[in-house]
Amino acid sequence: MTLDGKIATKNRDSKMSSKEDLMRVHSLRASVDAIMVGINTILVDNPSLTVRYCKGRNPIRVVVDSRARTPIKSRIISFESQTLIATTSKASYNRVKNLESAGAKVILCGDKEKVDLKILLKKLKEMGVMKLLVEGGGNINWSLISQKLFDELNVTICPYIFGGRDSVTLVEGDGVAKVDEGIRVKLYRVKQLRDELVLIYRAY
Repeated sequence: MTLDGKIATKNRDSKMSSKEDLMRVHSLRASVDAIMVGINTILVDNPSLTVRYCKGRNPIRVVVDSRARTPIKSRIISFESQTLIATTSKASYNRVKNLESAGAKVILCGDKEKVDLKILLKKLKEMGVMKLLVEGGGNINWSLISQKLFDELNVTICPYIFGGRDSVTLVEGDGVAKVDEGIRVKLYRVKQLRDELVLIYRAY
């Protein structure tokens, strides 16, 4: 994120990481069983979520997509690595079938408006996923953090300031009303990469 806490500009431009930090993140990708993002990240950035800046295997790719809106032509739908679409009973039957026909595995995680993350994490564990990396965006970050469904928060502070009330922040969602309702974390490690600062926090 930027120095002022943004992960994208008001026009959703988010390419600000240095090559050094990209190498670090891709090394992290190669070390986990699965990598997860929310549907907005797919619709805006169209990422492949594969390992490219280092050697290593591609993790399982997981999209939290309550309505099965993932485009079948998006880069995440490929046979390069397994893709799981976590959705709900509210999703269109035809969209689910189209995603399955394109090569994705669709898993049902509840019957409410949004994916039940506790159900999803349980199903991932049953599939052998013991280490999960979540790369955002802001809404999925809030959903996991607010429910305390995380062990570690890994943030790179980039040497930019975006400003703007419409720019995307690291954590979106509803937020809290009072300071003492905030989710507390403890600083575990700090690392400097030229003008960038990597902060690693752990959950209490």
